[in-house]
Amino acid sequence: MKAMILAAGLGTRLKPLTETKPKALAEVNGIPIIEFTIKKLIKCGFEKIIINVHHFPDQIINFLQERNYFGIEIKISDERDLLLDTGGGLKKASAYFDDGRPFLIHNADIFSEIDLKKFYEFHLKSDSEATLAVQKRESSRYFLFDEQNILCGWKNVKTGEEKITRPPEGNLSALAFSGVQILNPSVLNFMPDKQVFSLVDFYLSIASKKRISYFDHSDSVFIDLGKKENLDKAAAFLNGNY
Repeated sequence: MKAMILAAGLGTRLKPLTETKPKALAEVNGIPIIEFTIKKLIKCGFEKIIINVHHFPDQIINFLQERNYFGIEIKISDERDLLLDTGGGLKKASAYFDDGRPFLIHNADIFSEIDLKKFYEFHLKSDSEATLAVQKRESSRYFLFDEQNILCGWKNVKTGEEKITRPPEGNLSALAFSGVQILNPSVLNFMPDKQVFSLVDFYLSIASKKRISYFDHSDSVFIDLGKKENLDKAAAFLNGNY
């Protein structure tokens, strides 16, 4: 199975840490956060990984070389000339997913106990083009799903902005996105004709014609490591003090 780790972001919420290193190399208990993700992917059966890089890219490349690429195939999608956002990053790396099988995308700056193997099997049994990992948790932004568990829109509770791109069947449920998703390679055919765009905008743009559903992992731990204070929370969890 193949996966992509999104590690190109600037990590502005982690400053001043990210003034000298990429966010993927911020540490929890002395271990770079990207190492947790790579090892989890390997444990769950993902043996081929591509990682996009932009901010201090050579540090990530050197880290992977020092770890002997963790004994698996790890490729680099180099965005040092232009940061492409999450959707543009996937589009640039899309040729890597050439085996016709669903693939997983994982943000580098999250810590979770999502059962990725169970998630993958859940997607295979669905008839969805994409399945998004979500939780019932407090957030400023939510995906909106109808009673058929199909993506219909998005909202920002702080600004009041709301987008409905598919007529819902029944009531809408607001669920927080966890930065992990599984896609069928066919969705790559619907990518927009531009370089820089987000996966959130991409999902909303195809929701009216393609089934996008969710995998609820509300019963598992999720920590956003893009915030400096949450690095301590992750350490506390690993130390049994969470």
